[in-house]
Amino acid sequence: MSRRLGKSTREAFGLALAQLGESRNDVVVVDADVHNSTRTEHFAKKFPQRFFNVGIAEANMVGVAAGLAGSGKQVWIASFATFVMSNAFDQLRMSVAFPCMNVKVVGTHAGISIGEDGPSQMGIEDVALACSLPNFTVVVPADEVTTQKAVHALGATVTPAFLRAGRPNVPVLYDGDVNFQLGKAIQLRAGSDVTIIANGLMVSAAVDAGEALAEEGIAARVLDMHTVKPCDDAAVLAAARETGRIVVAEEHLAHGGLGSVVAMSVARQHPVPMRFVNLGDTFAESGTPDELLEKYGLTARNIVRAVRDLVGRSAVAER
Repeated sequence: MSRRLGKSTREAFGLALAQLGESRNDVVVVDADVHNSTRTEHFAKKFPQRFFNVGIAEANMVGVAAGLAGSGKQVWIASFATFVMSNAFDQLRMSVAFPCMNVKVVGTHAGISIGEDGPSQMGIEDVALACSLPNFTVVVPADEVTTQKAVHALGATVTPAFLRAGRPNVPVLYDGDVNFQLGKAIQLRAGSDVTIIANGLMVSAAVDAGEALAEEGIAARVLDMHTVKPCDDAAVLAAARETGRIVVAEEHLAHGGLGSVVAMSVARQHPVPMRFVNLGDTFAESGTPDELLEKYGLTARNIVRAVRDLVGRSAVAER
């Protein structure tokens, strides 16, 4: 199905952050000299006195943010996902997570869809690292609408959070009336044969897969699990009980991301057969976003293949 191509989630984040700054004068932003890429430049232009560029020094950025949060500010920090989560993990652990500071961490250019910049710039383990931090909420929105809503929803909280954003423009899946709540999955398609759970740019691929499967007579429920932590256990339980099979799709390594979180939820509540569509256990290479998503199996076609395998094997077992 053809959908309108909207803004990138990094652009939507930057615009939403500037809006948040208009409604709250306690919001400050710290960036690691990539404000034209993370799009915090929108905030910087409107509120230069509340914007701090610390240079290419993510660990220092986190320390500055923790100090500002300790003085009563809500602090948003931004850099490429792999830089902020990998380079500054110890500072995030001890200066933000442990004291539970009001710091919102935004990792842009996440996943392999950053494209030609190559593996050194690709955040492929960022969700796993963020989920490992106690007290952190972890959100991976699918389009510009839910990114904007995620920024404002996180702005209403007082605990640490990680928001993942991407570089390429992505299809618009929602209108402005969507009921976005942290920790609550959004159902995009109904289905009784299998559930596809996805986040980020894989949500659009999941919807496409659901439509293709419908033509084969397979009714696939599609859930946008935008909040990885806390996971919507109720939605996972309902999917397991009502559809009996689950496929999880994400633009992330196999370990520690959405698939791991959903699998734990399924194992704890109602075990069912599962399949996983992700990057696996590898670094990607340089290429265009479309080329990379195709090569590493992050497409609607790969989701369809996983569902066929799962439904076919389950049908044999049931007979």
